[in-house]
Amino acid sequence: MNFGGIGYTLPAVVAVLAVCVAEFAVLRTGLLGRPAYWISMAIVLGFQIPVDGWLTKLDAPIVRYNPDHILGLRFPWDIPVEDFLFGYALVTGVLLCWERARQRQEEVRQ
Repeated sequence: MNFGGIGYTLPAVVAVLAVCVAEFAVLRTGLLGRPAYWISMAIVLGFQIPVDGWLTKLDAPIVRYNPDHILGLRFPWDIPVEDFLFGYALVTGVLLCWERARQRQEEVRQ
């Protein structure tokens, strides 16, 4: 049964949207507007690309994806685009939680 990317793509997109909604509607930490955040994301990508590329390379994959459950867009080194979406959502969600906890501690100290 072909889901046209719904099996893995839809949850990846929903995860990114959920993190963005959490930041802009609930947490409001301001983290996404800071250069340090984007530098951190570049560092994450610097590690994610070689590791994920090695794990998902099509000529000798360690991790295999059902082609019916992904869009099929792969870059660089055969990495499914959905992996980047999930990675963004996971790292950003954790950083937002840490930042909000730090802000609350500062509020308590004042």
